[in-house]
Amino acid sequence: MKTSQDAGPALDAACGTPGPGGSRRTGVALMLGSGLSNQAGASVAALAFPVIGPAGVVAIRQWVAAGVLWAAGRPRLRSFTAAQWRPVLGLALVFAVMNLSLYAAIDRIGLGLAVTLEFLGPLTVALAGSRRRIDALCAPAAAAAVVVLARPSPSTDYPGVGLALLAAACWGCYIMLNRAVGRNLPGLEGPAAAAAVSGALYVPVGALVLWQHPPTPAALAGALAAGVLSSAVPFLADLLALRRVPAHFFGVFMSVNPVFAALVGLVVLHQHLDAIAWAAIWVIVGANAVAVATASSAPTRGMVRIRRNRTAG
Repeated sequence: MKTSQDAGPALDAACGTPGPGGSRRTGVALMLGSGLSNQAGASVAALAFPVIGPAGVVAIRQWVAAGVLWAAGRPRLRSFTAAQWRPVLGLALVFAVMNLSLYAAIDRIGLGLAVTLEFLGPLTVALAGSRRRIDALCAPAAAAAVVVLARPSPSTDYPGVGLALLAAACWGCYIMLNRAVGRNLPGLEGPAAAAAVSGALYVPVGALVLWQHPPTPAALAGALAAGVLSSAVPFLADLLALRRVPAHFFGVFMSVNPVFAALVGLVVLHQHLDAIAWAAIWVIVGANAVAVATASSAPTRGMVRIRRNRTAG
């Protein structure tokens, strides 16, 4: 899941006012640690794929994320109205599909490419409906970069690309649903409830997968580590960072996560990208950074808060 990036209006109160000087440097360090932790968690998860597959890893990660968010949000489920439950259930479904599609994509096309393509989700939300000239340039640049990354050819893994784009679509839906949840529920109760429902949905899936593919101690440790590194650590780090840096700066810095993913994929998983792929990644990173940095303050605050408890990917 991606939680602290757009936990919605609730995080405005939780994060407080960004501080100057050393506090801002601490915020940068926290954002750096959050991004690296999230991608390191994804790489550790990939190491467990051969034993329990993406579905098994995602199930365990969802359970970890549910525990983390439940402790942070302490949702009072009995007090939820039907109008409050509707976006929560939608968010839970998005959590479940987003994480599984991203991890399945990582298994097929590699960490760097999957995360970069997934970033089209928030970029699309940032550009949707915009009439600014700069955004009219960002959209075709990002689209061209996607074509370069996909490299249409007989050997192209189209299912892997499709799964990454499904994760991107889910991330866009996540942003919109999280805004609705943040308007309808106080604090982190909405995301916490959605994480709990998503974790419950994965109980039969996880039980079946782990029964058919018994995890080794190493695979189980890797899946648990993925939950901690890609959910608990980023959630807390992002929450603390948003108390120290402006929201728009957080959003721009978040744009370098595809680069982190490509670097971690290279170091940990030995997934090599050529110069053309690196250039395409930088184009998408640049388009996202420009879209966030030049957006008006209101849309920026709405988009930027969503990132990464990434109880998802």
